[in-house]
Amino acid sequence: MRIDIITIFPKMFAPVLEESILKRAQQKGKVKICVHNLRGYTLDKHKKTDDRPFGGGSGMVMNAEPIFRAVEKIKSGVRSHKPGVILLCPQGQPLTQKLAKKLAKHRHLILICGHYEGIDERVRRYLADEEISVGDYVLTGGELPAMVLVDAIARLIPGVLGDKNSLHFESFEDNLLEYPHYTRPADFRGMKVPAVLLSGDHKKIEAWRRKEAIKRTKQRRPDLIKRKA
Repeated sequence: MRIDIITIFPKMFAPVLEESILKRAQQKGKVKICVHNLRGYTLDKHKKTDDRPFGGGSGMVMNAEPIFRAVEKIKSGVRSHKPGVILLCPQGQPLTQKLAKKLAKHRHLILICGHYEGIDERVRRYLADEEISVGDYVLTGGELPAMVLVDAIARLIPGVLGDKNSLHFESFEDNLLEYPHYTRPADFRGMKVPAVLLSGDHKKIEAWRRKEAIKRTKQRRPDLIKRKA
């Protein structure tokens, strides 16, 4: 899989992309991640990527032209498939595990990081295939959401995680939160691990985990239970 990220702050990505699972995924050749500086697609000497909004108002709006140029340049090097173009913005559909699974099936994604007061509407209407939001709150720009999206997608690509079975027992699988986890010691300051986990009876352990996952979801995220129904 290939992921291209278009941003005006490319240096923000190195600390995330060069560590942990994302680093290993790239080393294994499972995913190729390319970060593009949007300023490199401008035509003026000042490398300007924003301007005042038509009609007045506060803040600045990102120009459509350099974004179109960047996406078109990336697409021009691809003939075997059509990349999906995603705009990271507050108005997009919420990022969920289900959506991450869908996106992980793509061969190629292009992520556009918005910034400032907003982005020229023509990017949204005529360039982006999808708009995605990571939550109902305001961030400075689309860089952090892009990192979240890349991490959520990359770990779903076959061969990225060491234990493929771990994907089936994570939070939000089957619309349930994950069950409680314990490790050594079995008794820490009088706080004991549930006896069933020490029993060696895998059927009982599985039943306990399922019960605890449902219980925790009902307590903390009852909306997921309703969605499951």
